Amino acid sequence: MNHTALQLLLVAVVLLPLAGSVAALLPAPPGLKGRSPEQAVLRHGVTVTGAVLAAAVALAAGFDHDDPARMQAQTDISWIPALDIRIHLGVDGISLPLLVLTALLTFLCALYSYFVMPAGPSPKAFVALLLLLEGGTLASFAVLDLMLFFLAFEMVLIPMYFLINGWGGADRERSAWRFILYTLLGSVVMLLGLLLLGIEGGTFDMVALARADGAGLSHTTQLLAVLAIGIGLAVKTPMWPLHSWLPDAHTAAPTVGSVLLAGVLLKMGTYGFVRIVLPMAPEGAHTFAPYLAAFAVVGIIYGSLACLALALPSPATTLAKGAAPAGGGRDLKRLIAYSSVGHMGFVLLGIATLTPTGVNGALFANVAHGLITGLLFFLVGAVKDRYGSTDLDRLAGRTGAALYGRAPRLGGLLAFGAVASLGLPGLAGFWGEVLAMFGAYDPAAGLSRPAFRTYLAIAAFGTLLTAAYLLIVVRRVCMGDPADRTGAVAAMTPVPAGAPPLATTPGGAVPGGDAPGASGGAASGGAASGGDTPHGAAPDGTAPHGAAPHATGAGGSGAVAAAGPPDVRGYELAAWTPLVALTVLAGLWPAVLLGLTEPAVQQLLAGGVR
Repeated sequence: MNHTALQLLLVAVVLLPLAGSVAALLPAPPGLKGRSPEQAVLRHGVTVTGAVLAAAVALAAGFDHDDPARMQAQTDISWIPALDIRIHLGVDGISLPLLVLTALLTFLCALYSYFVMPAGPSPKAFVALLLLLEGGTLASFAVLDLMLFFLAFEMVLIPMYFLINGWGGADRERSAWRFILYTLLGSVVMLLGLLLLGIEGGTFDMVALARADGAGLSHTTQLLAVLAIGIGLAVKTPMWPLHSWLPDAHTAAPTVGSVLLAGVLLKMGTYGFVRIVLPMAPEGAHTFAPYLAAFAVVGIIYGSLACLALALPSPATTLAKGAAPAGGGRDLKRLIAYSSVGHMGFVLLGIATLTPTGVNGALFANVAHGLITGLLFFLVGAVKDRYGSTDLDRLAGRTGAALYGRAPRLGGLLAFGAVASLGLPGLAGFWGEVLAMFGAYDPAAGLSRPAFRTYLAIAAFGTLLTAAYLLIVVRRVCMGDPADRTGAVAAMTPVPAGAPPLATTPGGAVPGGDAPGASGGAASGGAASGGDTPHGAAPDGTAPHGAAPHATGAGGSGAVAAAGPPDVRGYELAAWTPLVALTVLAGLWPAVLLGLTEPAVQQLLAGGVR
């Protein structure tokens, strides 16, 4: 494909979501309104994100795979001449996988939201914010000017804040404020570092600064720049101990918000380390590398121990025979959020080695985490849609939630996501972590081998903890006795589509039904606050498009216990299948990604990009 066509495709990938965001707020054209204005705007979101995905796939197909280290599809236009700030776009083997991942996850979120629209304000605002979020994220991976990178980096914060605050669950307002304050404060510090790099380096052009390889920047300047930029990126990654905003944000966010937050937004932080810190301030990166690795492995252990504490049964849930399950605050979404702290620790460890092996492992783990954790948040959202709760104690109860027996496809997919997340060989989660640890075994020249091999041992122990908590989750949620009606809230009454969370009645007709994490009252239309409501669901709770209907009423609990919850629906299968397929493909054929990143990383560490 010629250069002009690639240019136009990259520009379309960046601008289409922004134009679509504005168009979503306009009245639907005649003939495109569908059954309702809400359906029209949701269809608009699917159409625009689908067009962006098609453009990203075409860009990947036309990319020169024989020379992935070269910056391709470049557009370079002067924007603010007085400050030498340019509209400079381009893509290489490092940014291309993240562009495609972002386009894919956003399309799947838009498709899922068409059928399961989160309860909250108008769908117009939801679709506009979703597209604005996509545009800002794609721009972050495509721009090659430090100031444009900062603007794109900041652009995603506002839509994510409103998605959490407007369509989130319980405690959404506090979680949204915590998210925005942490990330904004980190960004202010990062801006100082970016300005220092640009002013002292004589340009804000990221290609020129990378090619200079720190020339013209004193050691002190590099140290200050890496410290300031690193703090801002570490908040977004998130790195321990700057991670505390993440579990609350994930727990409160709607399903698609959690998918995009974990699958896309966290990658912006680690991408900044690779694209900006390593090539532009190599001396500063070398000085701080041991400290970055230390924080990374602490994050791996901390995140794993936090997940293990959430996975184990709460002492308060010890049940007498026949007793109703009581929630112990073990939120499944919160557990997956803490798992991201551990997984991103492997990414940071790989970057800290300053070796091609470690950095390639970090980039691979970035993409693998986006695929696997995105799938896990989709699956947990489906569990909440059926049961009104993501509290692990309520789901598992005394004997286990028995998804294998009640909803075998949903249980099988959850088990698949768990074993992929723990790094089972043959799946995508394996290669990134292994390469990051290989890099730690033999770090870059000048770094302490004993220290990094100690970090390697700690990280390896973290993989054992990861396997432990994920297997406990699989046992508690997927296994159990399907006939045991006292074992879990799952065996009682699934939540009707569009209905409030289950509530415990004095007579005990629906025991243990009130859903922690969704107890913020009913939203407009009767949906649980922050719950995902199937689009177009009938007032009686009938699922749309022929999906299996939910059982309603306490009197039907016996029938529900026998029939079980609805298994994977058609639209869910459409949204999740690409993530499963790519997880397997990347695990069995890692050269798909490594063939792109390896030459680009080699060039980057050797002194810039071409």
